[in-house]
Amino acid sequence: MSEIIEEPAQTTEVPAGRHACPVCWREAGEGMAPFEQLPEELLRLISANAPEGVREVCARCVELFGRAHAQLEKYAAVFEQGRHVLPTWLRLGAHEHITGRGVTIAFLDSGFYPHPDLTTPHSRILAYHNVVPKGTGTLESVDPASWHGMMTSVVAAGNGALSGGFFRSISPDCNVVLVKVSKSGHIPEKNIERGLRWVVENREKYGIRVVNISAGGDKEVSYLDNTLCQTVERAVREGLVVVCAVGNAGWEPGHPVVPPASSPSAIAVGGLNDQNSLDRARHSLYRSSYGPTADGLQKPEVIAPGIWVPAPILPHTPTAAEAELYARLDRAADDELLPLIEEHGTVDRDIYDARTLPKYLIRQLVSVKLHEADVISEHYKFVDGTSFAAPIVSSTVACMLEANPHLSPQQVKRILIDTAERLPQVEMDRQGWGVIAPRRAVEVALSLRPQG
Repeated sequence: MSEIIEEPAQTTEVPAGRHACPVCWREAGEGMAPFEQLPEELLRLISANAPEGVREVCARCVELFGRAHAQLEKYAAVFEQGRHVLPTWLRLGAHEHITGRGVTIAFLDSGFYPHPDLTTPHSRILAYHNVVPKGTGTLESVDPASWHGMMTSVVAAGNGALSGGFFRSISPDCNVVLVKVSKSGHIPEKNIERGLRWVVENREKYGIRVVNISAGGDKEVSYLDNTLCQTVERAVREGLVVVCAVGNAGWEPGHPVVPPASSPSAIAVGGLNDQNSLDRARHSLYRSSYGPTADGLQKPEVIAPGIWVPAPILPHTPTAAEAELYARLDRAADDELLPLIEEHGTVDRDIYDARTLPKYLIRQLVSVKLHEADVISEHYKFVDGTSFAAPIVSSTVACMLEANPHLSPQQVKRILIDTAERLPQVEMDRQGWGVIAPRRAVEVALSLRPQG
């Protein structure tokens, strides 16, 4: 898990003299609700996510936590088994009924896998294209390089099939097109360009409206002299919304934003650290790269969760076998521990060698293993990086385009910027216009839909 750089900001941007909610920091125009007036179940949830000593909350927070409580009640069993992990759609307060239906997102990445969250109950993978087919297997191949693209595509478009729908994405009904642009983990810039050209040429065939690129180019350069950036600009002119990860180089000098995120028309996405919490007072920054670019453009435009992101584990791999063992041992009764360890003796040597220790020591070891591997359950783990912040924005865009298919890429970008929520006391150059607000972005998209 990556190091946390920023401490949460604690001040508000509400104008002087206005009453601010102590939980979300927004102006409480509709007044405050005292804790003693709230239902007991809702009060417990708000208290767990509010700063110490808070005794009232605004009406907007009551609504947000009320929706969250209803969802947590619905998925109580999964929530308990998932180490109390909140899914991204719940943490961002996404729209429940606009789910990306009819919209296609194309992904450019190192490799992919037809994960059940994309193929159950029916496959939403419309196409798979490999720009480097020689010696790289098929979509169904379990290639070590497949984990990254599998995760980015499921973070954006997964329906949470292996979690009963709990760890679904913001757009669980959208379609996907998967474009493999690398033989291994490293992705050459020329391959990203080749993949993007293929997407532009096939956009109408597959109904592609959004392109997610969770990969960076080779070096800092002006977009005027970079063919990948020029291809991004062409893609946007053709009607595609291009969303790019800004990178994880942090804030040290010499780690600039590179193509394709440095393209003027791309939506470059940085990372938020929301602490796996609904409490907006705990929000801080992830260690994202930021601008200005070689052309003086400010990047990123927006930020989204870049840490504590639930993502699928690549099936049929040693990592998957370890996660299954850890999760099963964590839930097992004392008399079930030894049989499980014996049955899976080759999966983890440390646990096998500890089988004769007292039960409480075995459980401590399992807890350490869960933490070290960021395991949530048999099927999911935590991931971090702007590679996973970008698909969260892409999934939000898919919902906006379902709400209003007439939006241009420029309108989509403007709405995301206008509805974003700034982090107090954090410089604009690090966060852009702030944290995406999926529900508000969808509502604005709906309001702009032509009448009649």
